[in-house]
Order: sequence, then C-alpha cells, then structure tokens
Amino acid sequence: MTADTTIDPAAPRTFLFLQGPASPVFAKVAGHLEVLGHCCLRINLNPGDQIFWRRRGGHNYRGSLARWPAYVEAFIRRHAVTDLVLLGEERSYHRIATAAARKAGVRVFVVEMGYLRPDWLTLERGGMSSNSHFPVDPAQILRAATGLPEPDWQRRYRQSFLAEAAYDLLYNLPNVFFCFLFPGYRRHGIFHPLAEYAGWIRRLAAGKGEQRRADALIRSLSAKNAPYFVYPLQLETDYQLRAHSPFGSQREAIDGILASFARRAPAGTRLAVKVHPLDNSLISWRRIVADKAASLGVGDRVLYLDGGNLDSLTEHSCGMVTVNSTAGLHALKQGKPVKVLGKAVFDIAGLTDQQPLDAFWTAPEAPDPVLSGAMFRLMAASIQVRGNFYSRAGTDAGAKAIAERLHRNDVNEPGAFVDPPPRQKPVRLSEDQATPARSRS
Repeated sequence: MTADTTIDPAAPRTFLFLQGPASPVFAKVAGHLEVLGHCCLRINLNPGDQIFWRRRGGHNYRGSLARWPAYVEAFIRRHAVTDLVLLGEERSYHRIATAAARKAGVRVFVVEMGYLRPDWLTLERGGMSSNSHFPVDPAQILRAATGLPEPDWQRRYRQSFLAEAAYDLLYNLPNVFFCFLFPGYRRHGIFHPLAEYAGWIRRLAAGKGEQRRADALIRSLSAKNAPYFVYPLQLETDYQLRAHSPFGSQREAIDGILASFARRAPAGTRLAVKVHPLDNSLISWRRIVADKAASLGVGDRVLYLDGGNLDSLTEHSCGMVTVNSTAGLHALKQGKPVKVLGKAVFDIAGLTDQQPLDAFWTAPEAPDPVLSGAMFRLMAASIQVRGNFYSRAGTDAGAKAIAERLHRNDVNEPGAFVDPPPRQKPVRLSEDQATPARSRS
C-alpha cells in the first residue's frame, strides 16, 4: 500500500501535536508547516509542554485522564483535525488520542529518536514497533530498495549531554513545582523526576572510573579472541520494553536470557551485559545481573559493563541478543548475528536469527548482507530524516525535513507502508515462562 493519493499536498490541513521530546523540534516543525499553508494546533498536558510550544495554536488540557477521551474526540471534531503528530505512542494519553484519531479518519505520525543513530530521527506513519507498517517480507524490502542510494553514514549534527540534560530539566522541573497548574495530569514515567536526577548525579560521579574499567574489559575481550555474546540493556522506562515485548520488566528479560545462556551456551563462552548509557542508576542492574548469574552457576562467565563503546564491544563478538533495542541495528550493520526477543521493526527473516534463543548460542545465524543493505537503504529513504532533538543545527534540519515529508504526504515512501501492520504485539510471558527452570531443557 502506498501513500494516500486522495490527499492534495497543496491543500491546507490541520495538524494536531501532542507531547513531543523535551526539545523545540515540534514547535519548529509547526513553524515550517504553517509557512506551507497548514494550520498547527497543540494540546498541552503539563507546564513542560507549554514551555516547549510557546507559539500560537496551544490549548491547555487541565482535566483528568478519565475525561481525556471525550475531550480529545471533541477537539479533533471541532477543529477538523486531519493529522496527529506525537512522540511516545504508548503513553496513556497518546493511546487514547490515537484511537480517537483513527476512528475519525485522521492520519497518525510518530516521531522518535532515529533507528539509524546517532543523528537521525524516525518519522513513521501509523506507529512503531508492533504497530509499524514497515514491511517484514524480504522480497518486498528488496524490491522497494532497488535503486535507492546508500545512506549517508557521515555524522552531520552533534549534541551534547549537557544540552540534553538542560532541556530535560527545563521540561520536568516545572512539572514538579507547578503541577497545580495542571491538576489532572498523570506522568507516564516510572520514576519521579527528582529521583531520576539524584540517580544521575550518583552515576556521573562514578562515570570516569566505570568508563576506564569498561574500556579495559573491551580491550581484554578483543585481545583474548575468546567467544562472547553481547546483551545491551534497555531503559526500564522504555516503551519498547514495556509495550512491545513479552517481558513485564527488564528484570524478567535478564532472568530469561541468563537462564538460556546458562543452559545452552557452549562452555567457555561469555556474555557481556552492557548497561544503557542513559540509565539513571536507580535500579542496581549490576547486582541483579551478578546475583542471577551466580545462582545459575555462570557468575564467572557473565560480565557487566557500565560504559564503553558498544560498536567496539560488538565488533569482536559472536553476536547480540536483545529484547528489541535499536542497538541490534548497529550489530546488523556490522554483519553480526542478532536475536530479538520482542517486536522490532528490524526483526525480519533473513536479517535476524529466527531460531529459539537456546539455539542461538550454539549456531547464531548472520544476516544476509544483500537484504541488510536493502533494509538500511529503505529505512533511510522512507522512515528516517537527518537531525536530532538537542542541538540548534540538528533540530533545525530535523524539523524542516519532517515538515516537508508531512506536507508531501510521503512518509513511509517509497514502498514501506503495509496495511494492516504486519507485526502483532507479543503475548506477555507468565513469570514461570520468563524464567524457565533448568529442568525444562
């Protein structure tokens, strides 16, 4: 299925923006769309939303989550909304708004950090992960990618951790101290922002030492030329993990992966578990991983890294196991076998290993290089734009590119929109299934 050819790109449309990143990028997208003749509206759900909009078209919703469905349905109808743009489609407010939009025939577009990081942004029509319309049929991917250019892998836009942290503070602190302005708002995050900041301060204080240890461990693994696999942890707050995987938490995923490794990985093989670079350290993953590995009798074979370069770590590995982290794309780009346990846009036969996890440790299957190249070309052309969320140059470029794609109505083109979505949400494992006993081997 291709773009909706009934839409005249020159005809004015009404775009409704909901929550985006803690960044000026959504406001900049709206500015470009208005220059192109469209109307742009925003519903602010908290003070941070207001701060990052600061332009015309804003409407403040101060009611309860229970009243939100009726409000957003009426808003879409009253303002004749044609397109909905948001980040974080699994947030409670956004799930409700997306359902209302689809019921009213409104197109839905999701913006997120790019699959092809570091300086790309994702723009998908209809949804991401389990909800993605990106094809899963290798033959269709090969056809659609024919003639498409190789992505420009040279980094164009850089953003600093300081800028990202400053934007995050600017968004979240007003939500804490001025929450009375939006009394009905309910946060989607698991942790209170002040607790997260305290955890970050603690992690940053130990950062240099952890980085040195991680770098030394990566050098050691590379020099020994001994077999090892990589398991990159995701954020506990990541909706990829929370909504698009069979696990109820990262702890469940750790338990299941380590249990499989203990059962089936060949003797002498190691597993390098790397914490996410943006983890807030409020959960001691080091202790959880160490305790689980020890209980399974593989404490000396499971390594934990809080830092280091993931590409360097993966380069000399036997492959990567992931719930559904975009780190899997980095491994595929290196030609490494990847086993995905949740739903991911890149979990495609011929690219990722389709065997059960127990079989992956002994005979990991590498990606087909032709299909891999086609997938990256098609992603770059259809659902990725260059830019970032936290630098002036990156947000300028990203906002302009997103606005142009929305205006032309060619998101997911050429040939990267399949309807209905070809993936299904995974069935949540019971606790017993998530942590299988040794006796089940």
